[in-house]
Amino acid sequence: MKKGVALLSTVLIIGSLLLSACSDKSGSTPAGNAPADNAPAAPAAANGSNASTEEPADAAQGTASTIQASDMSKLPAAAQQRTDTIIVGLTDPSGAFTPYFQQSGYDGNVSSLLYTPLVTVDDQGVPQPALAEGWDVSPDNLTYTFHLRKDLKFSDGTPITSDDVAFTWTILHDKAYDGDSQLPTLLVKGGQAYKEGKAESIEGIKVIDPLTISVTLEKPNAAALLTLGSDVLSKAYYGKEYKFGQLDYIKKMHEQPVGSGPYKLEKFIPGQEVRLVANENYYKGKPATEHFIYKTSEGDVWQFIETGEVDYASFTATQENIDKLKSLGFVNILSYTPSTYGYLQVNLEHEALKDKKVRQAITYGLDRQSIYVDANQGAASIANIPSSPIAWSYTEDGINPYKYDPDQANKLLDEAGWVPGADGIREKDGKKLSIHYLGSKSKNTDIFIAVAKENFQAIGVDFQPEVFADFNALSSKVEGGDYDLVSFSTPLLTDPSDGLLMFVDGEIKGYDNPKFKELYDKGLATLDIEQRKAIYKEIYQLLNDELPVIFTNYKKSVYAYNGRIQNLSVSPFNGLAASLPNWTLK
Repeated sequence: MKKGVALLSTVLIIGSLLLSACSDKSGSTPAGNAPADNAPAAPAAANGSNASTEEPADAAQGTASTIQASDMSKLPAAAQQRTDTIIVGLTDPSGAFTPYFQQSGYDGNVSSLLYTPLVTVDDQGVPQPALAEGWDVSPDNLTYTFHLRKDLKFSDGTPITSDDVAFTWTILHDKAYDGDSQLPTLLVKGGQAYKEGKAESIEGIKVIDPLTISVTLEKPNAAALLTLGSDVLSKAYYGKEYKFGQLDYIKKMHEQPVGSGPYKLEKFIPGQEVRLVANENYYKGKPATEHFIYKTSEGDVWQFIETGEVDYASFTATQENIDKLKSLGFVNILSYTPSTYGYLQVNLEHEALKDKKVRQAITYGLDRQSIYVDANQGAASIANIPSSPIAWSYTEDGINPYKYDPDQANKLLDEAGWVPGADGIREKDGKKLSIHYLGSKSKNTDIFIAVAKENFQAIGVDFQPEVFADFNALSSKVEGGDYDLVSFSTPLLTDPSDGLLMFVDGEIKGYDNPKFKELYDKGLATLDIEQRKAIYKEIYQLLNDELPVIFTNYKKSVYAYNGRIQNLSVSPFNGLAASLPNWTLK
């Protein structure tokens, strides 16, 4: 499993800090994300590109509203005493904080503060300058030229130049690279020859001068701008031991990353916290708050907010949660709909689940409305495609809603040859129809298990749940293939292609549909937004029918944060990462 893409939907505490698909995928991606290289490009472009500049439709659905703290006198003493430190809860990261080499989206949460991309996106998903002050795209959409800002520095004080960008793009083409970055899929001219050891450098990468670099692709790709415009690694630091075909040495450098973001890693204490300190070399200036700490916190974080141990946490947007947060008095409450979707990953290598009718039957037979919407007091909606409702590509046209219908589920299982046995459990070829489900320890998982057990019994399916408190333990279980269904959600998604990566990069093992791959490539081959909308509509209809994963829900969240924190804002695509360097404590 490519952990930069899939994040546990029920243990995600601060996935909003992920940059799109996390920091090792498209900057992962991630679990928020991001999301977490910085996210495949939105169709819009800037600074010389001839791509469409239409903004995403329905972006307003992702906008946030804030309920201000009502009584700051209730602020716990622990929070009052902090003058230069902000603390945020985070599910336990692995410590692999180097972009492109991360082990989970939670690593991406950390690296999103340690590194800055060449190009970021605004609240509408439109690319904006970051380390690159501008870029040009050739008329044939094949050559991208990036212009770096002057006087950029890494956190160790060394300059950031075009050579660092070239180094980053090069090692991602190394035959030993096995991470999540999608950059190798862009088909950079000469990239494959380098990977095969037939060339000592990549023909399409040209260092024009210390602040200017260009790259030429073999064919247009709508995801190219932000994929190329992702995080930059220091050649002087990460490249000093580089030899073609040997990348393991970078793993030894995770503990002391050299980045370009607003913060530097001070200390990582596994299972406890990640301590960050303001980077005086950050290109926008040293952040206003000197210290930032990720406090490792599994499961319920109410106690940490109530006691003032953390300054920020994310919760499902139920009225109960909102009322409880209001009663605290000292937190601001920010409601927000992120650009993510939840899903049940299906083990397509298990014989029973290879049959589309069985997957459809499970979907019809699972009361998703009760599990994800009703149990959360309406703080979610049902998902049926790999796209958030706030995305410009979202559609419900020709999409089967798979409303709860046990009769239809039973009909499909009958057609698939699964016959009820003496104990009511369906059988075929001497084997019982059993579902081994993996979930994270949480209230949401408890609800899922309770409803699913009853639902599956009604259609003759043996349901065997297994719950994990540790993300890495669950991840290992998935890696080993010992499951039938597992709950995940995506990191923040910027471009429609982000939500489809799992179907093309090996994440969903056993899914191999030539028609999907043809449409996926076609969707990236044009920068025309109307053409892309039509293509993604066809893709969504295909996946909605085949169900290589079972889509579950779109979450509505509230972020509660210490009322002393100023300048906090949220983006549907960047989460909190963009505003965090400006946070202050009044």
